[in-house]
This record gives sequence, C-alpha cells and structure tokens, in this order.
Amino acid sequence: MNETRTAVVLAGGLGSRLRPYTVVLPKPLMPVGDKPILEIIIKQLQAHGIGRIVLAVNHQAELLRAFFGTGERFGIRIDYSLETKPLGTMGPLRLMESLPENFIVMNGDVLCDLDFRAFMDRHEGKQRLFTIAASEREQLIDYGVLIRSPEGQLTGFSEKPRSTYLVSTGVYGVSRKVLEWIPDGEAFGFDQLMLKLIAAGREVHVEPHKGYWLDIGRPDDYHRAVEEWPQLRVSLGL
Repeated sequence: MNETRTAVVLAGGLGSRLRPYTVVLPKPLMPVGDKPILEIIIKQLQAHGIGRIVLAVNHQAELLRAFFGTGERFGIRIDYSLETKPLGTMGPLRLMESLPENFIVMNGDVLCDLDFRAFMDRHEGKQRLFTIAASEREQLIDYGVLIRSPEGQLTGFSEKPRSTYLVSTGVYGVSRKVLEWIPDGEAFGFDQLMLKLIAAGREVHVEPHKGYWLDIGRPDDYHRAVEEWPQLRVSLGL
C-alpha cells in the first residue's frame, strides 16, 4: 500500500442529535471507553496503512486541532480543512488540495471493524468511481399491518412484520473524478451526490459489510457503543 494513502474524516458537524452531551465537547471527542471516538478511528486508519488524514472541521475546530495536533503522536500526518460555513458531507471535498486519485471519506462518529486496507484495495483495483460500505439493518413494524384492496376490503394481514435494508455506514471509497459532480462553495450532501451520479448513469458500487458497525450519533447508540466497546476493542487490537 502507498504510504500516502489518504482518508478524509468528516468532523465538522454540530452533533445536534447527541445533545446534551455535545454542548461542551464536539461529537468526535466524545469518549468511548478511555478514548475519543475520533482517536479510535485515527488509530484504525493508521493500522490499515493510511498515511495521511484530512479532518474536515467547522464546529469547535480549535478543540479538535488542540487534541490531535499534527498527528505525530499517532504515527500519521493530520491536516485540517476548515469550513467557514456548513457544506454538508460532500461539499467539503472541494476545499481540499492535493487529494490523491483515490481516497477514503468517512464520518467521524463511526465505530466499526471494517478492513479499510482491503476495502480500498478492492475500490482501487476495480477502478471504481464510488464505493459505499453498507450494513444490513432490520426494521420492525410494531403493529399488525393491514393490506386492503382499492375498495377497502381486507386482503392480507401481517403481525409485526420485519424488513431488512442495506444502509450506508458512512464509509466511502472515492475517486477524485467525483469532484466534477460536487458544486464549489455550496452545501452538498451524500444523498445529492448519489442522485446526481444515478441520473448521469455513473456506476456506484455498494459493498456489504457483515461485521460490526454503529453510528454513535444518537444517545441510545452512544450508550450501546460504550457498553460494547470492551469486546470490540479486543477484536480491533486497540
């Protein structure tokens, strides 16, 4: 692996869903066990051969810069890209200089056991434009579901059905060519980019991840992450 392989970590959000915890600390500095979630991510990326991280920052950027510095103590180079206004999940990429031909983009609040090295090897090896790491989730409808005809007659019934979906984990393999579809200086999200690429007939690859994944954006998920971290920490070797 090239030592300069890069990961862009999105760490500029307000953390509104995780309040009141994020009133004092930015969400990437919320502790999971004895480490902030962003430190866990940085150590994972470094262990998988990432040589450079660009932190996309905005809210409480000075706290993140003070804690992580240049990345020297983590054995990795850390640069910062400061947004002067919120740019969504994909808009910040247009601010960044010297992005390589392919790079990781990921949210700064994701706890997972994805093999980032193998993920990017597949993305680059197959010359993909955009690769989404996806996780299967189950949705329970906690009611009896009625199916009726146009005339209003009951034609079917399902007691508390379950449906499964593939959802984005917030981890992406990205080709620099994608920047052509991202407007400069505007808020632009992952959803908007996907709709643009689909409309343009460009291929986006969805790669299921069958291992551990948790977005700690909500209080319930954050509490779950804290409870499950000791076991996950062992499997990650951290």
